[in-house]
Amino acid sequence: CIQNATLASELIRKTALESEQFAAQKIQKTLQPTTIDEIPGYEVDAFYKPLRAVGGDYFDVVDLPGNRTLFVVADVSGKGMAAALLAANIQALVRSLSTITPDLTALASQINRHLFRYTPGNRFATAAFIVLDRDSGELVYVNAGHNPPIVWRAGQTNFLEATGTALGWFDDTTYDVGRMTIPPDGGLLIYTDGLPDSIPGNSPEDNLLRALDTDLARTMSNLKALVDPRFNEDDVTVLLVKRTAASGVRLTAG
Repeated sequence: CIQNATLASELIRKTALESEQFAAQKIQKTLQPTTIDEIPGYEVDAFYKPLRAVGGDYFDVVDLPGNRTLFVVADVSGKGMAAALLAANIQALVRSLSTITPDLTALASQINRHLFRYTPGNRFATAAFIVLDRDSGELVYVNAGHNPPIVWRAGQTNFLEATGTALGWFDDTTYDVGRMTIPPDGGLLIYTDGLPDSIPGNSPEDNLLRALDTDLARTMSNLKALVDPRFNEDDVTVLLVKRTAASGVRLTAG
């Protein structure tokens, strides 16, 4: 009868929805490392808050040869499953290419070319690729149209400005490399635009800078406290790195 057909249709729809949500949650769990290996001389902490059950932010911490560590934070345009699938694609490219391509410009260019050629025209991603030399604290980075990461110490701040356009906008984009150094007792903040967009007031960036502290845990707590649910309309990702080892390296802009 019609009633039974309607019930069956509703059951199929609900089952399909639950299956899709389950798949989305599995994809989401792969977009952030389950654990972050200890880095001698450094503290690392991360925070991720998707707007929906699944989101388009991605971050990663990848150990590289030569006592180096790659930090990646990316923000895919859009929300939901489509954004998460593209984020997963970027993650796979980073994980595979970073093992064979030590050059960050080549890494960013290959990912950009892949996104331009194989994703819809309205899809793109901003990203920050940062390689840390764990011995010296030096950072080599490519910023593909992303919110500038911040290196700070005791009230002094330097920004890792964009060195190229967002990934997927143009086929032949070239990316420059920037350099910076995390000083002893200094820190690195990498985040997506969901963080400042969730901070009320006329100067969210100023509030963000005031949240930076010499203590990593306190800094993370301060940043989380800035996120106002009334303004939160996007995924929020925060990746913090604090240098604890003493050395004579000074803060330098590249």
